[in-house]
Amino acid sequence: MSNRILVVDDESIILQLATMVLTSRGFEVLTAQSGQECLDVVKREKPDLVLLDYMMPVMDGMTTLRHLRHLHPDTYVIMLTGKGSEQIAVEVMKAGAADYILKPFKNQDLVERIENVLRIRRIEMHNRELREERERLLSEIEVWNMELERRVAEKTRELELAHAEILQAEKLAALGHVSAGMAHEIRNPLNAIGLFAQILRPVLAHDTEKSGYIDKLLQEVDRIDAILSKLLDASKAPKVTLEPVCLIGTIDRILETFGEQLKASKVKVEKHYDQVPPLMMADSGEIEQIFTNLFANSLYEMQHGGVLGVTVQCDDQKVTIEVSDTGGGIPRENLSQIFDPFFTTKTKGTGFGLSVVLRIVKNYHGHINVRSTAGEGTVFNMEFPLARQSN
Repeated sequence: MSNRILVVDDESIILQLATMVLTSRGFEVLTAQSGQECLDVVKREKPDLVLLDYMMPVMDGMTTLRHLRHLHPDTYVIMLTGKGSEQIAVEVMKAGAADYILKPFKNQDLVERIENVLRIRRIEMHNRELREERERLLSEIEVWNMELERRVAEKTRELELAHAEILQAEKLAALGHVSAGMAHEIRNPLNAIGLFAQILRPVLAHDTEKSGYIDKLLQEVDRIDAILSKLLDASKAPKVTLEPVCLIGTIDRILETFGEQLKASKVKVEKHYDQVPPLMMADSGEIEQIFTNLFANSLYEMQHGGVLGVTVQCDDQKVTIEVSDTGGGIPRENLSQIFDPFFTTKTKGTGFGLSVVLRIVKNYHGHINVRSTAGEGTVFNMEFPLARQSN
């Protein structure tokens, strides 16, 4: 493709001469006889180079040059001038001309100067393209790096959660081994204590005060036995009966059992059931245990009022359930321990509730996590895969 050159001069003879010389050398030549016409042609035709006369009426060459450099920086300019002063040469180059040629010019000199400027133009435009390409590539690399960092952070979080789940599973397994032995060893003397207490009860029946001690002793025996049962429940799954369970129905039923406590504590319940999830093949008692423990914990944190939130959502792959409260929240240093057996911040409590929740959720191939801000509340998030469910 030949280079397109615009020759601008108010003298027709110069236009004819330049057109003849440049056309014979393979250039495509356009002409204009004023500064304004020059700007119009450049806007319309976008030539590679303008041969611009310095002295023109109305809009002189310098004014036209400044407009060209501002509006059309990709069009290079060679100034033609009949005044050969050094001051004009400096002025022209400062204004943005690529070169200047004195009139009258030699044909060969004109062509050589034009070819030189066009060569410089090609190099400079190529360099600009390379710089733009470099900036584009750097920008893409930055985007890739950000995406890579995001993925690494996401995978790191997933690995941390998986590692935490493995640790919890190992703790529960170890607890199961230890608790089974503990329960056996403790229940033997505990049974003996209970038997002796029952033997003593008729002997002391005539003494009301001492008979009361026997009753308290038996109550404590029952309490220890209940703690042992909770310990075993937290560490290993009991025998279960799988049946279709409606999650929303179970949640509503458990909330009803807390009705009086919710009213007494002035806790408002906000339910958001975006969709009705499919029935879940599970043991209804275990599913009830999950929500009983979570709701009990939330209410313990809102003894003077608040909001208990329950959200149920599902998609093609999973059911997501959130239980939230507006209580005092969980201190950051305790978040990693809340599912540990025996860990509790309550003045009265065994620390088995959330361990049981974790064990049940894991048994149904689910996941549970918690987020909390001290003074603002806590949110438990559970996910159960739909692969474990039946319509």
